[in-house]
Amino acid sequence: MKFGLIADTHIPSAELSPKVMQAFEGVELILHAGDIFIPACLDWLESIAPVKAVEMSAISHFEGDSRVVFHKRVVEVEGHAIGMVHELAIPGMSALEVLPGIIDKSFPPNASLPDALKQVFGRPVDIVVFGLSHETLVEEHDGILFINPGSATWPNQRVRPGTVAVLELTPRGRDVRIVDLSKLN
Repeated sequence: MKFGLIADTHIPSAELSPKVMQAFEGVELILHAGDIFIPACLDWLESIAPVKAVEMSAISHFEGDSRVVFHKRVVEVEGHAIGMVHELAIPGMSALEVLPGIIDKSFPPNASLPDALKQVFGRPVDIVVFGLSHETLVEEHDGILFINPGSATWPNQRVRPGTVAVLELTPRGRDVRIVDLSKLN
């Protein structure tokens, strides 16, 4: 199954760049990791594929919207459990924000990362999709794949076409790639 991963869209209008549509061509489900701002953004994404999302700060805008849950969710597909959250706070880790390389540096070596994530999601997960930092991240730790697709509209705190990710899952494997929207024609 092929997924489109997106986070931190931060736009007060309905439409994203047409390059998002291009990047998500052929995806069967879109996972939005928060900071959506308005439901119309999800409506636009749904013209590509069904959407599941998490939200923290603007949750009142999504009351009654079955696509969006507050704070965290787990999506099961192809034998994988995908934990979704906007702000990933890993118990036992001193870092406030999960950035590239920080799990290796900040997670206690004598602690169990799978157990810490079970505390976050209420069950074991083997993939974590999150946002917040606007920086892309693809790392594997203790068999868990961590993905931050970056921001589609505001990468590294600059307004310009940003990044999304495409995740492909099979019962035996997983593959993820970051798509830089500014490099698409």
